[in-house]
Amino acid sequence: MTVRPDVRLEDMPMRPVRCRRCGVEVLVRKASWEQTSIQWSTPSMTGCAEPPPDRHRTCPSLLESIGLAAAQGDLEVLDG
Repeated sequence: MTVRPDVRLEDMPMRPVRCRRCGVEVLVRKASWEQTSIQWSTPSMTGCAEPPPDRHRTCPSLLESIGLAAAQGDLEVLDG
């Protein structure tokens, strides 16, 4: 069996998005309006005004900032 390489980030790399509430920056990729990938760094986790309990969750303010960036066209939605 051949393992196919994951090239999703080559097609559309993660982009920085800054939270409008506290200013932390995370890397984001929106494959669709429903699917969002977020990469937290240690500084963003410690600087977040509403830090998530783990890296699989996101604070509401950051989600709002990501949605606004996508709606304004600052963050591309791959399947948009």
